[in-house]
Amino acid sequence: MRVVATAGHVDHGKSTLVRALTGTDPDRWAEEKARGLTIDLGFASTTLPSGREVGFVDVPGHGRFVKNMLAGVSAVDACLFVVDALEGWRAQSEEHLRILELLGISRGLVALTKVAALDGDGRQLAAWDLAEHVRGSFLASAEVVSVDVPAGIGVEALRAALDRLLAATPAAVDRGRPRLWIDRSFPVRGSGTVVTGTLTGGCMAADDELVLEPGARPVRVRGLQSHYRTLVRAEPGRRLAVNLVGVAHHEVERGQVLVRPRQWHVSRCVDASLRLLSSSPRALTGRGAFAVHLGSGDFPARVRVIGPSRAIEPGSEGAVRLWLRGGVPVPLLPGDRYVLREMGMARTVGGGEVLDVAPVLPASRASPTLSVQRVVDERGWVDAAELERLTGERRPPTVARWVLADGVHASLREDIRRACKEAGSAGVAVAGLPELKRAVLVAGVEGVSLVAGRAFEESAVPVKLSDVAAGALATLESRPWSPPDLPLSDRGALRELERRGLACQAGEVWFAVSAVDAAVAMLGGLLGANPGGFTVSEAREALGSTRKYVLPLLGYLDATGVTRRVGDLRVAGPRMPQHR
Repeated sequence: MRVVATAGHVDHGKSTLVRALTGTDPDRWAEEKARGLTIDLGFASTTLPSGREVGFVDVPGHGRFVKNMLAGVSAVDACLFVVDALEGWRAQSEEHLRILELLGISRGLVALTKVAALDGDGRQLAAWDLAEHVRGSFLASAEVVSVDVPAGIGVEALRAALDRLLAATPAAVDRGRPRLWIDRSFPVRGSGTVVTGTLTGGCMAADDELVLEPGARPVRVRGLQSHYRTLVRAEPGRRLAVNLVGVAHHEVERGQVLVRPRQWHVSRCVDASLRLLSSSPRALTGRGAFAVHLGSGDFPARVRVIGPSRAIEPGSEGAVRLWLRGGVPVPLLPGDRYVLREMGMARTVGGGEVLDVAPVLPASRASPTLSVQRVVDERGWVDAAELERLTGERRPPTVARWVLADGVHASLREDIRRACKEAGSAGVAVAGLPELKRAVLVAGVEGVSLVAGRAFEESAVPVKLSDVAAGALATLESRPWSPPDLPLSDRGALRELERRGLACQAGEVWFAVSAVDAAVAMLGGLLGANPGGFTVSEAREALGSTRKYVLPLLGYLDATGVTRRVGDLRVAGPRMPQHR
């Protein structure tokens, strides 16, 4: 299926055309029918002569309802632009065209309506006037069809032209990252909450576990429909009605988003390109009240121009940083399009493309682009899964789970070699290194050897353990989290193990360092499932031990910064490795 949005000035015949093409009245409200005026989005579908399905999003044309218009056109494949041949080009004709361009829509068809009242010369003049206004836009080469529904003129020609348009329009791409911006939410008796929107980026299926953003609320897909047809699985590019479990209809509103859990970065601040419309009465400096329209949502925003000029002149382009007011987190990707409106004057001033969904440099030093390498370089290193969330692109890790900027890997290896040289025969405790350096070390560093949990410059590798120390270590490792008491005669062996970084003392209890590292991994898993913290009982159950051993172990982890005690809970300390 392809999705087409109508566009054009109020009362130029958009809804009339949709009704003639589909047999469905897109005006859903009694007020719309009574006034003969589209107020909100309407939806309909039909099958074209080729057998191709097309869904329509019919948008209001009145200037007061541009906000509703914007909610419907962000995810469409093409537009049906409607111009009244009698009235000609009007204010919302111009604004709708500029909005479509800002959103990156590049394919369309023009319907020149109400032509029955014009003779041949009148129609030619209307066509010339239209051509003048669309010159230089994506509609400049669009097919123009003369139509008059009441007079029975041009409807079949328009249907055929739509077929040709969509035959030349690429299908929506499946990137394995489904996202559905919600434009309606309503209850259905016996089914519960139903939301609608246009699916992009990936497939959605019944029983999918999703999250509703903002808020990361877990929901499940009970069922899917597309224009009253039940689906088990939906491809991207389709209008969908999604029956959800886990949320009431009044808890969902236009502008929220359905996505897969842990697949998207949710942004409160983005860097973006901005093209300021030439119709803007003044340069954009960031002063004023603005709204950013993304997907089906509109978000009050603070704007700052990036770069030395601190201003973008009408008709020119620049870069801006956008802060969504209220800290509303939205799942975004570089390449997403947006429209910027000035709230006080209720007018569209410009728009552009999201370039960075999580900027790390101050706006004064930022140079945002769509480059994935720029994201890595600005951070030095980034988790490969996080990089995919930030950019939508998958990069193979340089080491372990990290993608490293050029030169960082060599710098980390040099840091490790320097630390080992300074440590001499004492070596460097691997467990005490940051997680990234541990991964670099395990992957191999020239001139450095790993012996029993410590890293040594190759010339300083210690001799092997004494037999007594080796036996004591084996005893500790045999019962890692409930280690047996060792006789006084083994105290010297324990100190030898401590010097080698193989054992540590927690209160009166000695643990093998390998047991401590394994415990940290398991407790990190508890925190990954519940970041709010874990209790002593939960730690004891996870380790299969008793309070006699777990309490001193947790005390040791608190003292070394791996965990931190907050009341009866332990939370992650500054040295707790990341667990995903």
